[in-house]
Amino acid sequence: MVFLSTLASLFPRAVMQGIPILYGATGEIMTEKSGNLNLGIPGVMYVGGISGVIGAFLYENSLSSYDEMNGFLALFIPIMCTIIGSLIMGLIYCFLTVTLRVNQNVTGLAITTFGVGFGNFFGASLIKLVDSDVPSVALSHTSAYFAAKLPFAGTTGIFGKLFFSYGFLAYAAIIIAIICSFFLNKTRGGLHLRAVGENPATADAAGISVTKSKYLATCIGSVIAGFGGLYYVMDYANGVWSNEGFGDRGWLAIALVIFAIWRPNLGIFASIIFGGLYIVYLFIPGLTLRAQELFKMLPYIVTIIVLIFVSARKKKENQGPASLGLSYFREER
Repeated sequence: MVFLSTLASLFPRAVMQGIPILYGATGEIMTEKSGNLNLGIPGVMYVGGISGVIGAFLYENSLSSYDEMNGFLALFIPIMCTIIGSLIMGLIYCFLTVTLRVNQNVTGLAITTFGVGFGNFFGASLIKLVDSDVPSVALSHTSAYFAAKLPFAGTTGIFGKLFFSYGFLAYAAIIIAIICSFFLNKTRGGLHLRAVGENPATADAAGISVTKSKYLATCIGSVIAGFGGLYYVMDYANGVWSNEGFGDRGWLAIALVIFAIWRPNLGIFASIIFGGLYIVYLFIPGLTLRAQELFKMLPYIVTIIVLIFVSARKKKENQGPASLGLSYFREER
């Protein structure tokens, strides 16, 4: 009974902790399969989150009464703002690395720095507008639509609590990961994308547009990652935006790509494991603050172990794309 009680408490929290990471990892896997290494995922997630917050804030404040709130618009406006914000970040990254061939590592880190600064600037601006006693913006009415549970979740006992007690964005993350896995492994477009990531010169010679593939994969990956920021704010944080509130979830998403060996379907289970490892210290009594910080390192330690194990086995299907992080110069073909 103690085990079931602990599981019923730990598992849902691990899932909710892992969903933003899953969004970020799925988006990064799509990006990396094209050969682009986007270390800007933390910044993209940040921009996706603040873009949704801005859309929800403007919509809520346009109403004379919350009774007038339309459920469809309460969902549609933040989602569209997130798509636009994260898409622009993806386009910026592609323009710099694909068109101008700027170093991908430097560009990614710059995107992260810019994204966090962008989010903090507009977050601080919204906080000043609401004149809050605490440095945060609360969008609880919009959050209620995002966090709405399945109607039968409360009638199915512990099974319902474990599997049916999440908002729709959590299930969307799993569905998107499955679709991305199917696309990469079972479709001609996925084969072309993987070919670009492995050897862009050969793909180019075969008539595949390398530039188009990289742009599409990176921009779609950025939009997916942006939803991780939206989920974190609207569902996990109950509609409360606070600057620097994301922590290191964006970097965890990048680590999860390696842990899931570049497979979106494995990322579903890996994200739950990561989420559990990240919060397991909460279920261990008597830990000091310093010990808690050590436990938060567990996802990274496990990732390093997996990376060593995968590298030692040297199996091609478990490795990243051969041209990952390298700009393609057609003249060198």
